[in-house]
Amino acid sequence: MCLGIPGKVVEINDDMAEVDFGGVRRRVSLMLCPEVKVGDYVLVHVGFAITRLEEEEAMETLRPLEEFLSAEDAGA
Repeated sequence: MCLGIPGKVVEINDDMAEVDFGGVRRRVSLMLCPEVKVGDYVLVHVGFAITRLEEEEAMETLRPLEEFLSAEDAGA
């Protein structure tokens, strides 16, 4: 089983992108998704964008994670 996290591409330099994961930015390889553009959402696994996502799909994927984190904050 692998875990992929959606993020938004905010900058591209050659085959690397700066991807925003809810305020946390990381450099990600675009070797597997060279068609990705700034503003696109990508699914990232171990530092590689593995597929481009529609924004709606990315938000749907992130919703349970945000709910979990909100519940954790409320219980702390």
